[in-house]
Amino acid sequence: MDCKRGAIFDWDGVIINSASQHEVSWDRLAKECGKTLPENHFKRGFGMKNEVIIPELLRWTTAPVEIRLLSLRKEAIYREVVREQGIAALPGVEPWLRTLRDEGIPCVIASSTHRENITTTLEVIGLDSFFADIVTAEDVKRGKPDPEVFLTAAQRIGVEPVDAVVFEDALVGITAAKAAGMRVVAVATTEPMDKLTHADWIVERLDQLSVRQLWASCGGQ
Repeated sequence: MDCKRGAIFDWDGVIINSASQHEVSWDRLAKECGKTLPENHFKRGFGMKNEVIIPELLRWTTAPVEIRLLSLRKEAIYREVVREQGIAALPGVEPWLRTLRDEGIPCVIASSTHRENITTTLEVIGLDSFFADIVTAEDVKRGKPDPEVFLTAAQRIGVEPVDAVVFEDALVGITAAKAAGMRVVAVATTEPMDKLTHADWIVERLDQLSVRQLWASCGGQ
């Protein structure tokens, strides 16, 4: 059956693992603002937009202006941390992206991460040429587990949801992809494999996959 295949990638925990840098940035922001952080806040908020984390999880404020300022400051601190510590693509990412490019399968990033974080890091790790587009927190109104970010990403590359495969590590992201009517590869970087069983496939690294495996009905190799 002919179809236009598309690959939609979450960012953190799939292309890179910046969990430690993000956790440090929340800690620095809390100290800078004199705020406290709830126990296990980082794990509970993983994959969510700052605009949800700040008022609903951290309960720092519900004022929209304050939420936005805190969010922007947090991401600025994150970029400072990345520049200090450096960062690299996860093992297996670049070979898998090359395979998809060789097969003519367009790739797009769909993440609650801020655009500047992604574009800056893509340039640093040298993978910006592999992606046709980027959909970020600034492009959608509703964060994961709402499917908006993945549906928007599919539209950007002209792919029907049924022909798109999402690569995710976070539970809220897998839920969002399923709600979008897409198949999901769970990458076991954030959660143990036994918590990812609602995904269609589970891998430890992306180069364990094959195009035929994911798009068998489209004649992939």
